Amino acid sequence: MTKRIALTRALRALPILALAAAASATLPAPDAAAHTDFRSCLAELRSAAAREGVSGATFDRATAGVEPDMSLLELLNFQPEFRTAIWDYIAGLVDEERVADGRRAMARYPNALAVAQQRWGVDPHVIAAIWGVESNYGRNMGKRPLIQSLTTLSCHGRRQSFFRGELMATLKILERGEIPQEQLVGSWAGAFGQTQFIPSTYQRIAVDFDGDGRRDIVGSTVDALGSTANYLARSNWRAGEPWGYEVRLPAGFPESRTGRTKRRALSDFASWGVRKVDGSPLTGPGQAALLAPAGVNGPAWIVFRNFDAIYSYNQAESYALAIALLSDRLAGRPGIQTPWPTNDPPLSREERREVQRRLLAMGYDIGDVDGIIGSKTRAAIKEVQSRIGQEPTGRAGLLFLNALRGG
Repeated sequence: MTKRIALTRALRALPILALAAAASATLPAPDAAAHTDFRSCLAELRSAAAREGVSGATFDRATAGVEPDMSLLELLNFQPEFRTAIWDYIAGLVDEERVADGRRAMARYPNALAVAQQRWGVDPHVIAAIWGVESNYGRNMGKRPLIQSLTTLSCHGRRQSFFRGELMATLKILERGEIPQEQLVGSWAGAFGQTQFIPSTYQRIAVDFDGDGRRDIVGSTVDALGSTANYLARSNWRAGEPWGYEVRLPAGFPESRTGRTKRRALSDFASWGVRKVDGSPLTGPGQAALLAPAGVNGPAWIVFRNFDAIYSYNQAESYALAIALLSDRLAGRPGIQTPWPTNDPPLSREERREVQRRLLAMGYDIGDVDGIIGSKTRAAIKEVQSRIGQEPTGRAGLLFLNALRGG
């Protein structure tokens, strides 16, 4: 199974489009009973770990003092890939700042990227794009202790069997001394390292690319880049082939002909009037699919098999598209040419930070200025929108930023 297939299936089995308030209302309270249940569950997990070859000493050291984090249960139900407008999602991941940072980051590791391309056949710009999206080139790998996250999700909420498997994989990493526990921090779902592998994927796919005898995707950028190339190669990346390119659709093009799984010969798309965005004929290897994530009146792309390899990393088309578009920008190719179908364009991370700075100056407690529109920032935006006569959506778009600038 690929890196996040099981996790994504778990998420898709949940009501990801339900209201957040409704979801949070169902969460169990962290009361004394929940604490007792968690302790009982830990005892069961200790026995299960022993059956997996993890010593009691390792388990006890790993879980000493651990308490459940019940806030994870709401995160289990919602992912930005599935609930954020596509133009906001892409704008937050593919902006001039991330492109410039990525080019500098690639310049620090030219040999590792070149050898990875030679060994696994993977485009180094795609490797770097995953690195950039997953951890901002190693700068933001997540702060949640894996043991706390995975024990919580193994004992509470849905899909416990999946998370128990990832917990066992984490304990085996500790048992073998591959990565110290203090470095096993990452996302709420247990992904860690510079390119955010879940523990079971680390076990199967991580490589010692720098030759120091350890597979260290946390402290060794070289290992992380090589491991990511190995992942994509195992996901059937085809050396020398493109992931896809932007196209122009004729007026009245049927949306029923779009979708990543609706593969057809390029000649079919050509016969329907689809052209490259510059008007030239379609070219490329084998069959293709047509993506139009904002509908046929927005940007559209012809995608090939290598897009599917990227998609396997985190099964969301918006995620794969962000990686693909960032890789193009890192390679010097242009960004999206067709405007998104919205009268309220998305903001870059720097523009989102400007929104946060202006809200702070207005007296709103929104936390850090980090360009991440979290719950406190959204609440402040909604309050200001109500006051200035905008629809109180909590979304930070250009119309809201311009209102703040003019105010």
